[in-house]
Amino acid sequence: MHSSLKKSKIFTILALLLLTFSFTFPMVAYHGTLNKIYDEKADEISPLAIKVWNFYNQIMYKSTTTPKDAHNNLEEMIKSSSEIGVASLPIWAVSLEAPNYPKEAFPDGIPVYFHFDGFSGEVHEMNTINHYIGMDPMWVGGQLEREIGIYALLGLSLIMILFIAYNSKILSYLMYIPVALPLLFIADYAYWLYWFGHNLHDWGAFNIKPFMPTVFGDGKVAQFITHSYPTTGFFMIVGIALLSLLAVLAKSKALKEMSES
Repeated sequence: MHSSLKKSKIFTILALLLLTFSFTFPMVAYHGTLNKIYDEKADEISPLAIKVWNFYNQIMYKSTTTPKDAHNNLEEMIKSSSEIGVASLPIWAVSLEAPNYPKEAFPDGIPVYFHFDGFSGEVHEMNTINHYIGMDPMWVGGQLEREIGIYALLGLSLIMILFIAYNSKILSYLMYIPVALPLLFIADYAYWLYWFGHNLHDWGAFNIKPFMPTVFGDGKVAQFITHSYPTTGFFMIVGIALLSLLAVLAKSKALKEMSES
């Protein structure tokens, strides 16, 4: 086998492993769990979903309102009526600082984390803050993306597997989808920030002009200071993108040299 073809397969396998560990596996294992919690059907949650959530939650944000004995324990979180997020790695982090939220309790402000399949962090509190300026709750945005996210990632996984198994130009072109994943996420994220900032309602306590929330960096909205930065999951999709690009380039080089020999 051509050495560049071997490298291409290795790069693709590494990208697939990152995708599976960071997103696909926890999304599949945890799929539908939040609905069961909201419908008070916790007894129907699978043991796998509980174990997966407990494992991935070890690196997640812990709310100051969550009892310490419930940390990384989904069953205890449900019993204590704590706010529960999804299991996949968070991709982007947003936090708000305001005078009525003491630094001692919230040193980095009120944080919320965006995932491919949902949210985590102080989601209820963030929605309450957004309500004051007439902004819709976060679940209103990205509903389609959250619904199809798991199937889109499974589709990417299939593309990677087929790319490893077959030497096809079409598959090489399709591999540019995971290459573009970071840019696709940022574009979608920025679109929804624009949508929320330009579709304000008059029922807010503060009437402010339509605005573009900060996509990256620090900003200010009314009396709130905002922070918006990539987090763990984003660096994972950057890694997936780089490995996918290296895989495509290596296979292109191998096929070119093989056709010339």
